[in-house]
Amino acid sequence: MNRSGGFCLDHTLKTSLEKAPKCQMSSLEDHCWSCSCASNVEAKHSSGANWLASKADEMMSIISSMLSNAYGSLYDVRTANLIRRGFVLFTVGAFLALVLNLLQIQRNVTLFPEEVMTTLFSSAWWIPPCCGTGAAVVGLLYPCLDRHLGEPHKFKREWASVMRCIAVFVGINHASVKLNFDNNVQLSLTLAALSLGLWWTFDRSRSGFGLGVTTAFLATVFTQLLVYNGVYQYTSPDFLYVRSWLPCIFFSGGVTVGNIGRQLAMGAVEKPHMD
Repeated sequence: MNRSGGFCLDHTLKTSLEKAPKCQMSSLEDHCWSCSCASNVEAKHSSGANWLASKADEMMSIISSMLSNAYGSLYDVRTANLIRRGFVLFTVGAFLALVLNLLQIQRNVTLFPEEVMTTLFSSAWWIPPCCGTGAAVVGLLYPCLDRHLGEPHKFKREWASVMRCIAVFVGINHASVKLNFDNNVQLSLTLAALSLGLWWTFDRSRSGFGLGVTTAFLATVFTQLLVYNGVYQYTSPDFLYVRSWLPCIFFSGGVTVGNIGRQLAMGAVEKPHMD
């Protein structure tokens, strides 16, 4: 009994000792397999995240390049449009200044030196460029001021109205040399009423009135300086060195050029308006 019991005990211990390493090896193998699977899954996730990040960067770069190209093209279009409008305004201002100055010279309202009268068109060469530059500046400022004030001008926005405004402006200039009054004060009051009537008929905006007054003031001061320095002179001056009706001419000219600038800013599309 003792031998058989000892033999059974030894056999049991040997069997348990043989099974223990096998169980440990299998558990180690399972642990290593699970670790390798987890590392593979993490590697796949990281590679997928990197791929998405790279694609997002590519999309952002494409979108930014498209926006920059669109902004550049839009900037080029605006610049070209601004230059075109400025050139048209310069041409109109120079032409009107040449014609109206010749009218005043023929009526002996303005007097130039004899050497100036022998030049092209018997007028001072610097008058059309100066007036053209002023017309371009004023004509471009009108729509800019409208946008800045948030008050888009919608009164009589059509080329027919602009042409009538130009005709009235030329008529006011013609009246300044054709009408005969007892004194210059009556003529100045008449031209002032006509200039305000021009603004009320074709503009009626605060920005138009303000820019017209500013244009009249600055242009009158500039003309006073020219006459003071002997560049040319006016016959029968009654407002320092110039005629008292001259600010009225500049005011109506500013309103007229402003209407041209606004119409050019609208482009080729004409919108319906309400009088």
